[in-house]
Formats: sequence, structure tokens, C-alpha cells
Amino acid sequence: MRNILLVLCFLAIFISCKQEQTSPTSNKKHTAFNAPPAWSKNAIWYEIAVERFRNGDTTNDPTAKDIQGAYPGFVPENWKTTPWTQDWYKPDAYFKNTKNYKNFYGDTLQRFVDKVQMRRYGGDLQGVLDKINYIDSLGITAIYFRPLNDAPSLHKYDARNWRHIDRNFGPNPEEDIKIINSEVPNDPSTWKFTHADSLFLKVIDAFHKKGIKVILDYSWNHTGKTFWAWQDVIKNQEKSKFKDWYWIDSFDDPNTPENEFKYHGWSGVHELPEIKETQKQDLAVDVEAFEGNVYSKAVKDHIFAITKRWLDPNGDGNTSDGVDGYRLDVAAEMPLDFWRDYRKHVRNINPNTYLLGEIWWQEWPDKLLNPAPFLKGDIFDAVMNYRWFRTSRHFFNTAPDTISSGEFIDSIQKFKLGISTNNNYAMMNYTCGFDTPRLLTSLFNKTKYKFKCKAHENPSYKIHKPDTDTYQTLKLLLVHQYTYIGAPHIWAGDEMGMWGADDPSCRKPLIWSDLTFEDETTHPLKLDRPRDSVQFNHNLFNFYRKLIQIRKNNPVLIHGDIEFINQSNPNILLYRRFDKKHEIFVAFNIGQSDQKITLPSSTKKDYKNLLSRKIIDIQNFTIKPKTAYILKAE
Repeated sequence: MRNILLVLCFLAIFISCKQEQTSPTSNKKHTAFNAPPAWSKNAIWYEIAVERFRNGDTTNDPTAKDIQGAYPGFVPENWKTTPWTQDWYKPDAYFKNTKNYKNFYGDTLQRFVDKVQMRRYGGDLQGVLDKINYIDSLGITAIYFRPLNDAPSLHKYDARNWRHIDRNFGPNPEEDIKIINSEVPNDPSTWKFTHADSLFLKVIDAFHKKGIKVILDYSWNHTGKTFWAWQDVIKNQEKSKFKDWYWIDSFDDPNTPENEFKYHGWSGVHELPEIKETQKQDLAVDVEAFEGNVYSKAVKDHIFAITKRWLDPNGDGNTSDGVDGYRLDVAAEMPLDFWRDYRKHVRNINPNTYLLGEIWWQEWPDKLLNPAPFLKGDIFDAVMNYRWFRTSRHFFNTAPDTISSGEFIDSIQKFKLGISTNNNYAMMNYTCGFDTPRLLTSLFNKTKYKFKCKAHENPSYKIHKPDTDTYQTLKLLLVHQYTYIGAPHIWAGDEMGMWGADDPSCRKPLIWSDLTFEDETTHPLKLDRPRDSVQFNHNLFNFYRKLIQIRKNNPVLIHGDIEFINQSNPNILLYRRFDKKHEIFVAFNIGQSDQKITLPSSTKKDYKNLLSRKIIDIQNFTIKPKTAYILKAE
């Protein structure tokens, strides 16, 4: 009997250990401090902006009171939420009431891009919960939420506070306001969970049960004008105990009629007062990694408290109920020592936390920042891989001009220099999102990457539904994205076939198949345009799902080495992904005529094209124009 009990005991321990190792939310298996968590290399990312994702609860829709303090600085008469299915460029009825107001900068609103910033559609966390099965069916393994913190704007970077989920994303905004007002903002011991906070925890749990990770977006670089500490500075000026939190040039002199109060807003944006560092970065020159820290220990402690709040919500040391990482906004505009301390803080709470930096422009619009200083093992695990996308778009889309496959290979090989293999494989290979044109629209236009991509900047910019050739280019680029090193990313709606110009027109509400949308007929400049039917594209959705399954079913596409195979034709791109046991060739012809491709002589004769499931004789292999192959030996 004693032996039987011992066997059962050991069996229980073994099962427990196996569960611990395979659980998608376990944090028991430590990741080396300088390494990305293993799960990040396997990720299929899906980016969600909740306000435009799905309206699952109409009772919590924003009111005029909820958006006070956001750009443009006023709420016009008769403001109300916009119908989800309305033609995007059609003016809202209240737009005409803006003529009697001026924005933060003293200007009246004339353009669509300015007026549309006031729009709200009512998307919420219940809408996310309602569509978790849809997300899972696509094959997604990691969610990147754009900011959820309580804020009056659409984008949520203008936080009223960092510690709570936006009141209109939860089921009871009015009660949440009362809960927030009952707390001492800079005393974590007084913090409670609002109804919106609790619903977010439910969302995390629902995703975790599907084996899907969740990361949350924060900008520690700035707050909003309605942020509680900033409001104290406005009220008390030099006497405010939060005055050292911000970059303030001069305080108001109460003895004069003028208001001498001057401060730094992020990138000159009035509604985003900037957190003070130990040294000021001169953005008038360019953006560069710089040493230093956050100036105020109090604001740093506050940031660390917020960070811990969502990593371990109930504070019990088990982080399975919290988020799995953070995406850090405008990360190059925060000092390096702050990020080093931040990584230590985060990894002490959960060693499997993923830290993703937004490292973007050095000098807009031509020079992207090299992320290597942030990827030395002491700051971030990865960055949003804008460099990969810009050069991939350049090659596959011949935009803004033509480059050869050799030039393309040289570029992406150089991007890996100075960055460890682990970090390169953990990159978020980012095609488009909240701040760029939709992928289809970006490919439809042959302009420079993210330059003059709005109708008022470039009246010839094509804002309507892309043509057939663009969809073919999209598929070539996607095949590359899902067979290259790094984790593929989807901006929610791209898989539905959505199109849209740069911000704000990349932020249309999602075109769910159970909704009937108005045709798009309006041009913001009153120019002619085609009438476009707005419908969920099931064929494109299935193509995304096929690529995701090919990647998951062939781990060599995730973890394997990569070798580029030189071809004499500049329109042919060929590479192989391989490890000790497996090998897959990926071939592209971006040209306009059939081309023969030569694979290494050591390869086998018959290969299956995983895209079509057809057998290919690679000894007599001709690749058709604008076509891609994923070839696996039979």
C-alpha cells in the first residue's frame, strides 16, 4: 500500500510539473533576464483599438461629458456617437456646429481630419469578449491592446489616469467615476477595481483560457490635460507637489493679467503635457537613444505601481491573472536608465513578461531609428519592426520605386546586425496599425512610406477600394511575412479586407459580417470617387487563416535558420528556412512574366506547394508572375 501511495504521489507531481510547463499563463519557468520569453517567438499578433473594434454594450456609449478635454478642446452642440455602419467620410450632423469654436491652438476646424477626431462609435470590452471565438478561429496567439487607460480621446494616450480602464469600456461608467473619485490617486493603497477594470480582468482570463497572450499599451512619456496630477499643477502652479513631474518652462504670475504658464507637450502637442526627465532630448534635431532617467522619483514610483497592478492584479504573486507584457509608446523619447530600471521591475514580478518598444523615426520621413541600443538584453525584448516592413513594401510593391531582390536582401540582412538572434526572432513584424494607412491602401498607393498619405496632404492619394493587382501584391507580402523570422502582426480589420488612408482613416470601425454598411461614396475634398460596397472579405480572411496554419504546422518557419539563395533575376526572391531535420523553400516572382527558378542541387525532386497543396517538380520549376510558393519536400 505504501508503494502504491508513493507511485501516486510521484505521478501527481509529474502531472503538476507538466501542466506548469505547458500552461500558457504559467510564470514558474523563468526566462533569462536578457532573453525574450519563448512564447513571443511563436506569437501571431492581433492589434485591437477597443473603441473601433465592436460595440457589445450600447448602455455604456460615450456622452459629451466623457470626451471633454480631448482634442479639439470643445464638444459642439448636438454631439452624439456616430452610427457604426455610416459611410466613413460622410459628415456627422454636428460637424456644422463646430464653426463657432476654436481648438487648443486657436484655429477653427475646417478639414474632415480635424472634425472626425470628435467621433466616437461606442466600442467596448464586451465587444471584445463577444468576438474572442472569432479571434481564436483566425489562429491568433497574442493580443496587443492599444491604450485602455481612462482618457477622453479615441486614442487614449491623453490619460485622465493610468490606473484604471476607460470608464466607457466597462458596463457602468457613472459608478466607475464615483469609485475613481473616492481614491487618492498617488496612494496605491486606496486604489480599487472599477467595473471596467473587472471586465478587463475577465477579458484577460478569457484569452488565457484560449492560450492567447495579452499585452497592454502605455505611454509613460506624457499624460493628458485632464490627468489628476496635471490638474493639480494647473490649479496650484509653483505650489503643486507634482510640479516636478512635468517639463514646465514658466508658471503663471497671479499679479499680471496675462497667463505666463508655459510647458512642453509631446512633440509640441498641446493636450499631451510631457513627463520630465533628467535631461531634455532635442527633438528639433532628431530622435536618438539617450542616457538619463525620469526626474521625479514620485512619478517613477507611480509608473511602477501601475505596471505591477496589471501584471499581478490581485497581488498574490501568481501573475497568471495579469497581462503578459507591455508595448511602450514613443520609447526612444524616454531615457535609457529609466527603461533599464523598468525591465528589472517588470521581470521581478513576472520573468516571462514581454517588453515591446515603439522605436520608429529618427528623422521623418526618410530615416528610421536603429533599435540596437534598446535590444542589448537590458531594456526591451523586441521592437515594432518598421524597418522590415518599409523595405518589404519597397520590394514587393515597387514603392516608391523599384529595388532588386538583391537590394532587398541586403537591407533586411543589415537590420539584424548588432541585435541578438533571440531578439530578432522575437520582433513584431508590423505591417500597419493605428498610426499608419491600412495595409491594402498603403500597397494601393506607390507613395513613400507614411508620407503624404491623407487626402488633404495629397489630393491624388487613392482612398477608395484597392484594385485586383493590389490584392495580389498583398498576398505576396503576407507570404513573406509568415515565412520570415519574427512574429507576424495583424491590425484588426486587415484580415476583413478593410482599406483606409493614414490616421484618422485607418481607424474606421470594423466591418463585421453581421452588419450592413452604407456604401462609401463621399470624398473629404468633394472630389469624384468610385462607389464602394463595404463588406467583410471572406476570401482574404481564409488566406490569412491558411498562412497562420502553415506557420503553426511548420515550426521551422518560426524557429529555423534562414538562408537567401541568389538568383540572377532581380524580380525573383528565394530563401529557405531550415533546421537539422526540416527544410522549406519560399519563392517569389514579383515580375510580369514566367521565370525559371533554380533550387540547390542537393534538394529532392518533388515538393508540395503548401499554399495550393499541389506537387511541384522543382527540376523543371517555372514560377508565374506575381506568385509565391511555399515548398516542402514530399
